Amino acid sequence: MWQKFWRWYESQHVLTTTLTAILFSWQLVHLFWLTTAVVIPRLTGLVLFTPGPFYELLLVLVDYTEIPALISASMLYLHLLQKKFLWRHVGFLVLINSQWLHLFWITDEFVVTQFAAKAAIALPAWLAWVAIMIDYLELPVIFDTIRRAIRLLRHKTVPAS
Repeated sequence: MWQKFWRWYESQHVLTTTLTAILFSWQLVHLFWLTTAVVIPRLTGLVLFTPGPFYELLLVLVDYTEIPALISASMLYLHLLQKKFLWRHVGFLVLINSQWLHLFWITDEFVVTQFAAKAAIALPAWLAWVAIMIDYLELPVIFDTIRRAIRLLRHKTVPAS
């Protein structure tokens, strides 16, 4: 069953890589918000961005794409590892999958609440910075998937099916 799946995946490699890059690039919207509305204000006291209703809706939509992006990127690097073992691909898998810790344990809500000091939270404040650092670990993978998709699209056509 797995061999059949990986054969199909290989036949759709251009399409799956492109979709992975698109899904993962949406996380740049989240990182923009994190940087301008959370990190910089916390470090400098300067508020650069306050999301309005439209941007809040966009952030919610982006949040819903993160899990499919993590799964599709993990599939991409597992596929690449099957073709050729490279430590870089292992590293990207580790970076991608560290996001699960952030998604299910140290959430953005915790970070914002901790920084705003709206509630007494039993967890230490430095944990908020750990969550932020985990979020930024996506960047090398985002750039790699975009680079891969661009290279594949330059040299191949996207399959119709």
